[in-house]
Amino acid sequence: MNKRIFCKRKIALRRFGFYGLTLAALVSTVLIPSGDAVAQAASPTAVQSPVPVPGFWDPRRRPERPDTSRITRIRFLTEFDYPPFNYAGPDGNPAGFNVELARLICEELKIECTIQLRRFDTLLQALAENRADAIIASLAVTPETRQRVDFSDPYYRAPARFVAPRDTTLRDALPESLEGKKVAVVGGSAHEAYLKAFFTEAEPKPYRNMEAAREALRKGEADLLFGDGIALAFWLNGTDSGGCCVFVGGPFTESRYFGEGVGIAVKRGNDTLRLAFNWALFRLWEKGRFTDLWLRYFPISPF
Repeated sequence: MNKRIFCKRKIALRRFGFYGLTLAALVSTVLIPSGDAVAQAASPTAVQSPVPVPGFWDPRRRPERPDTSRITRIRFLTEFDYPPFNYAGPDGNPAGFNVELARLICEELKIECTIQLRRFDTLLQALAENRADAIIASLAVTPETRQRVDFSDPYYRAPARFVAPRDTTLRDALPESLEGKKVAVVGGSAHEAYLKAFFTEAEPKPYRNMEAAREALRKGEADLLFGDGIALAFWLNGTDSGGCCVFVGGPFTESRYFGEGVGIAVKRGNDTLRLAFNWALFRLWEKGRFTDLWLRYFPISPF
């Protein structure tokens, strides 16, 4: 998942019913209302949600809001082709989880924003050329991207999860409970490496791609499937799975294998904007608005 986030990707989510959009133009821009709009009523905080929701904010370490009085507008960039995080809607305007999160950030900061759709492979260069102020496009935080941009705190990760048939008797995925179990996994992936390193008593069954691994689980050739939790959440929630399976254990988020997460990118040295995003993200999480948004897009949470 980490490599698919950073590189231009062949999106597996197209198979899960979120893709079917055509690109009308290379670039499309929509105006995001400023924070003067009436805010939604606050809901319970993320930590109180009955469904697991990612949260990387410590309530004991409240970030301070920087002075944003000189920021009159924030120009966001996102990409066309990574549904449901960001894509061109039926009207050609930006849509998706990242776009709605940008809108909430702008409301919290009370700053007018725009968001523009561009090809993923042009985003970093456009930011470097001052054509935008920030990128919110599921850009992975990696040593390579850190050399080009600074990042806000992460607002989600791509966790690894086990999936088992719905009638499984497993209640957790521990190394001892998976002894002798056949686990379908994509060969050569970080998930296979993690499985071999930490679940040494399990029997990995590598497949050429995730579609083949899912099919092996459905046919009973494997007892479990191990892979990217976000893609698997969409599969479980979609028609392709036929309600066959459920998550078991996890999530597994070790950064050595599954990346440091996803943040909002700004130009190197733009600490005011970076810290403003950190403050707004914390406030959205604290109010429960991040949770509300997450659950709209992830009814079966990858966490």
